[in-house]
Amino acid sequence: MGRVSLNELAHARSGDKGNTVNIGLFPYREEHLQLIREQVTPERVKEHFGEMVKGEVVRYEVPNINAFNFVLRGALNGGASKSLRSDNLGKCFGANLLRMDVEV
Repeated sequence: MGRVSLNELAHARSGDKGNTVNIGLFPYREEHLQLIREQVTPERVKEHFGEMVKGEVVRYEVPNINAFNFVLRGALNGGASKSLRSDNLGKCFGANLLRMDVEV
């Protein structure tokens, strides 16, 4: 199949907690869990967002719902009330992550 955008394999929701963004990533099919586990690493997510994420990226697996939770620290330019970004609540981060290409 080659390279595809992550949005063909999963959907996402995101939001903020202060200066931290949380992204929930939910594969459409259980068989895509391993592919996402291998390719959507914290390092790759941090690289994908570039200078937007100043701190660490941590990935948690949520096996009971076949999902992943990414925590991006230092991603909102100080947090919602301080940030001058148009997405100061981190709602677009999930859609942005889904633009990442993966190999299938």
